[in-house]
Amino acid sequence: MRNYAKLLYQRVVLVSLSILLQVFALIFVIERFSQYAQWFNWVMTGLALITVVVIVSGRTDPSYKIAWIIPILAAPVFGISFYLLFGGNRLSRRLKRRMQTVAQIHRDNLSQNPGVLTRLEVLDPSAARQAQYLSGIAFCPVYENTATSYYPSGEAAFPDMLMALRSAEHYIFLEYFIIGYGTMWSQILDILRRKAAAGVDVRVIYDDFGCIMTLPGGYYKKLEALGIKACAFNPYIPIMSSRLNNRDHRKFLIVDGKVGFTGGINLADEYINEKPRYGYWKDAVIRLCGEGVWPMTVMFLSMWAYVRGWREPVALLHPASAELDPMPHGFVQPFADSPLDNEDVADTVFFNLITRARRYVYIMTPYLILSDKMISTLTVAAKSGVDVRIVTPGIPDKAYVYSVTRAHYEALCLAGVRIYEYSPGFIHSKVFCVDGEYAVVGTVNFDFRSLYLHFEDGVLLYRADCVGDVEEDFRRTLPECHEVTLAETRSVPLPVRLWRAILRLFSPLM
Repeated sequence: MRNYAKLLYQRVVLVSLSILLQVFALIFVIERFSQYAQWFNWVMTGLALITVVVIVSGRTDPSYKIAWIIPILAAPVFGISFYLLFGGNRLSRRLKRRMQTVAQIHRDNLSQNPGVLTRLEVLDPSAARQAQYLSGIAFCPVYENTATSYYPSGEAAFPDMLMALRSAEHYIFLEYFIIGYGTMWSQILDILRRKAAAGVDVRVIYDDFGCIMTLPGGYYKKLEALGIKACAFNPYIPIMSSRLNNRDHRKFLIVDGKVGFTGGINLADEYINEKPRYGYWKDAVIRLCGEGVWPMTVMFLSMWAYVRGWREPVALLHPASAELDPMPHGFVQPFADSPLDNEDVADTVFFNLITRARRYVYIMTPYLILSDKMISTLTVAAKSGVDVRIVTPGIPDKAYVYSVTRAHYEALCLAGVRIYEYSPGFIHSKVFCVDGEYAVVGTVNFDFRSLYLHFEDGVLLYRADCVGDVEEDFRRTLPECHEVTLAETRSVPLPVRLWRAILRLFSPLM
């Protein structure tokens, strides 16, 4: 373990130092050049104005624009340099081709059954419009014939995840932001190794940046040596690139196209409370069985094609229809969100749910870093008589993010939104529940990174089996929380309020 920790430390330090050296070298060159050319500052000022025009005319969130415009106008040399490196989502030709491949895989293998949409339209036209958006714009159809199970914690879901893995006959697909050595991963890896040896197609995608402190560099090679196909998304290499902003934050466990899990948990011990961190770690998982697992399978295979740069006959992996559950279980719509397609899918889903709410909106999220549009949406709902409640961690994992989260409390409480901090520990669940009819369980945090910069996934549910269980989880969780009052938000010392205001201003860049 000592040697393992040493390797991780060396990897993080060496790569990070290399990137920092490149940043300092760029700054040094620009500064040196500015000393020998009097017109340089005029040129940079002109470039700053042009850059601001480009940012303002873009389709990104206004808060994100403001966070970039201020440093660009205040210090054009540094602001423009960092924007070119880390701002926006510019794609190379190679990445454009890969994104086209991803879209094509979705179009070729996912199509909306018009009968399902018609039945939903008859039941609830508003729900049908939401489904039509995901089906038509994001290529994510709505399904029936899919049983759902909701787990209010990682340790509750883990035994069923292992059972599903052991039942695999054709393929196992795993896609996770974090994989870490420990009890959880060792049990999963043992099954994967044995299944691969038995001829099951086993594939693993992990995010290299997400695993930078949990796995050694090139870990996918060790998995390949065990017969497991594996790849690291967006490897953390010592080269400055805006691609460092885009991480694969999805979590999929898919077996034979018939059973699929997603939600907040990664494959590391803290997610099942085997290794205590920040008190009790509360998370959420959803299991799908039936037709609704196929889009999750396609999402995984499209990411596999994006990382590997090649395609395969995806349709051949579709399970036989006779194997699927023909019973009705409500409506299920798994969806994916990409930062590279100019469509903010998750943000739109949440916005539509909040504006459609008639009685209540319950939200669990580890981070509450909101755009002005989302703050307005939540506060208008609360002012209109909708019971809006948000559960955030009582014990944070990142102090600066916690400060930004709390910076939003006063405006929300003032409008009647009720904020709860989970006293036993850290909330990592990413869950929505609306009016006892709708729910969303997935990987999307209520922050800028999840909504605009990361690859994410979720499951939109309408009158599905587990919506009542999601609602019950909220009702059991709220008594364990401390409700934040408006008086508390206004009693914060002035220096802390100023610090939070600064963090909130630049929170879209964090």
